[in-house]
Amino acid sequence: MPFGVKRPIYLDHCATTPVDERVFEAMRPYFTEVFGNAASSSHAFGQEAAAAVLRARNQVAALLGVEQDARTGAREIVFTSGATEANNLAIKGAAAASTGKGKHLITQVTEHKAVLETCQYLRDHQGYELTVLPVDRQGRVRPGDVKDAIRPDTVLVSLMWANNETGTLLPIREVGAICREHGVLLHTDATQAVGKVLIDLAADPVDLLSLSAHKFYGPKGVGALFVRRRDPHVRLVPQFHGGGHERGFRSGTLNVPGIVGLGVAADICREHLSDETARTASLRDRLEQTIQQAGGVAINGDPAGRLPNVCNLSFAGIRGDKLVAALDDVALSTGSACNSAGVEASHVLRAMGIDAQLAAQSIRLSVGRSTTIEQVDYVADKIVQVVTDLREQQTSYAVACTA
Repeated sequence: MPFGVKRPIYLDHCATTPVDERVFEAMRPYFTEVFGNAASSSHAFGQEAAAAVLRARNQVAALLGVEQDARTGAREIVFTSGATEANNLAIKGAAAASTGKGKHLITQVTEHKAVLETCQYLRDHQGYELTVLPVDRQGRVRPGDVKDAIRPDTVLVSLMWANNETGTLLPIREVGAICREHGVLLHTDATQAVGKVLIDLAADPVDLLSLSAHKFYGPKGVGALFVRRRDPHVRLVPQFHGGGHERGFRSGTLNVPGIVGLGVAADICREHLSDETARTASLRDRLEQTIQQAGGVAINGDPAGRLPNVCNLSFAGIRGDKLVAALDDVALSTGSACNSAGVEASHVLRAMGIDAQLAAQSIRLSVGRSTTIEQVDYVADKIVQVVTDLREQQTSYAVACTA
């Protein structure tokens, strides 16, 4: 191992990220010193907490290109417990507020389960009709397919900004223009995209956007939903009741330390977005170039249109779980999910037309803010060596079986 490279090495930043030290330090006082309830405006403790929430609301808004307000905070930002809750609020809330127009929803087959299962719930239990669109070999839905699927009773289209397994970027702006043309709301789960690619909701035709702090060096358990207020004015039926917090969209005592952390994490990402995008893309490309020396390596997704820090690779003849087991000092993800019946190939890769065997031979690597060149070189070299060894073992076994 190169000098100075400590194990284990973390290359699973799409799953979660470590809290940035600057974020942690900003949060610390709000656990023990500034501990007031942000809704308790009658005393200094609550007022100071409320001021921190207002500041964080504007920090998140700035990252997204949303209008800010020094007095009230950006009113289009609604704090949640994370992207899963934000997705549920966006989809269920918008659907319930639009029943007068119709009960038809559109999504795509490669969505995260937080979107797919929410849409399926409305279909199975609330009488909605659901169209699930296919994707191409690169994992991208065709805008024309969205346009063809829209009906007079369509109330919402929900498409992720970037895929969580392959990093493929979806044509959100093109789809948004189509939705505007037809008077249909567009929700995007931007959990993987926020903090990694430029988002400008002042111009981007998106009506609802979900995000989660822990994907960009903030704390777990806090996220936000952007709800457009003008052109169009989006209406939601709240899914939590009990106090009218967050403009009535989401009742519940605000997680002030988490919200502060989300705001600071957003500020850091906004300030360093361009430099960090270039740095992580360089590390990702360096990683891929070395790994491809193993031969029989395929990049899943769109190599030219994906997140800067993600690569999803398949290795001919080598199952992903076997590779991960051999890489015991590297944190990464496989392209399959284990269940009681064994190994199930990723629904994302299968939907892209990748056969089940090759899908089960895939891994996802995602670099991050703390990843170094030395770590990338170590992991890439080790993967090449492990793949070579596993293939030699399989060849030897095959020869022995035929002898």
